[in-house]
Amino acid sequence: MGRIFEKRKHKMFARFDKMAKAFTRIGKDIAIAVKQAGPNPDNNPRLRMAIQNAKGVNMPKDRVEAAIKRASSKDEKDFQEVVYEGYAPHGVPVIVECATDNPTRTVANIRLHFSKNGGNMGNSGSVMFLFERRGVFKFDPSKLNLDEVELDLIDAGAEDIQRDEDEIILYTKFADFGQMQKFLESKGWEPKSSELQYIPTTTKELSDAEQDEVMECISALEADDDVQNVYHNLA
Repeated sequence: MGRIFEKRKHKMFARFDKMAKAFTRIGKDIAIAVKQAGPNPDNNPRLRMAIQNAKGVNMPKDRVEAAIKRASSKDEKDFQEVVYEGYAPHGVPVIVECATDNPTRTVANIRLHFSKNGGNMGNSGSVMFLFERRGVFKFDPSKLNLDEVELDLIDAGAEDIQRDEDEIILYTKFADFGQMQKFLESKGWEPKSSELQYIPTTTKELSDAEQDEVMECISALEADDDVQNVYHNLA
C-alpha cells in the first residue's frame, strides 16, 4: 500500500473531519433557531436557512430531523452566540464566532488557542472595524442561470456577484440579507448555503512561511468544538 495509500487515507479522514465539523455547526444553528422561534420551518426563517445549509453539505435528513426534535425538548441545553476578536501571528486580525453552553470554558479555550499559536486575544472591537458584516449566498452554477437572472438579483439587493466553474457567490449588505432570502424563496432559487459573514475590508499579503504560521493558529481555532466560524484578512 505504501505512501500513496497513506496520503489517500489522510485526505479521506480530513474530508470526514470537515464533514463532521460542518454537521456539528449546523446542528447548533438548528438548535439556536428552534429555541428562538420554534420547530416549524414555515414560521422560522432562521430554521429554514439552517435546513437549507444542511442540504448544501449533504447532512442526512434524519440527522436534521433529530436535531430539530432535540432542540424542541425542554431538557436540551441552550447555546449562546458569542464573538471573540484577536490577532493571529504577523498581526493578522481574526474574528471567532462561537455557539456555547459554557462561555467561561469557551473564552479560556479561545485565549489558549491564540497564545499557543503565536497570536493574542483582543478586546471587543479591537479588530471588528476591519470587517464588514454581509450576507453571502452560494449557488451551484448548474442550478442558476446567472445570465438570465443577474438583473433580478441586483434589483433584490445583490451588491456583488462572483462566479467561477464551481459556484456562484452573491453578496448583500447586512440590512438586505432578509430581503434577499425572501426573494430567493419566492423564485424557488435554492442556494447551497446562505449566511451572514464577516468580510475583511482589506487583505494582508504574507510570505508562504508566514501564511503557514497564521493558518496553524486559524486551524487550531476552527478545531475547537465551540467554534462555528473563523474569519481573517489573510490574502
